[in-house]
Amino acid sequence: MMRMLYHLILAGYTLLVAYWMLFAFGRRVGTDYMYNLVPFQTIKLYLDIDKFNTSTWIINLLGNVGVFMPFGVLIPIVFRCRYGRSLGIFTLGIVILELVQLLTKRGSLDTDDYLLNALGFTIGYGGYKLVSAFYEKIMKKQ
Repeated sequence: MMRMLYHLILAGYTLLVAYWMLFAFGRRVGTDYMYNLVPFQTIKLYLDIDKFNTSTWIINLLGNVGVFMPFGVLIPIVFRCRYGRSLGIFTLGIVILELVQLLTKRGSLDTDDYLLNALGFTIGYGGYKLVSAFYEKIMKKQ
């Protein structure tokens, strides 16, 4: 029963994130294909002191990390796999979403987005493993 619930939560959260990436926050179809394949190029722009904007920084840096943390918990539970395979599944999903953004011109395909998303996933996975280890330790004492 719990396994089915985790499947539903993962599916629902994936659809929510896809909606955010393609339609929410005033996204409209652009006129050009936008992409960045140079690692850290976009991140450097957000951290540029001369052009620093707190809301842009929070949305683009912290948002791209925080929104993807739940995948670090849900993917290993649903697929019963360790970090490497979980990250591979996550990467496949993100690459598909980034390509859809590019092809529909509803955003950009950005290497930095993937790096930040993967960081969020990894933080989520680390938290999941810490909580799991703590729970197992408590259960062994009983």
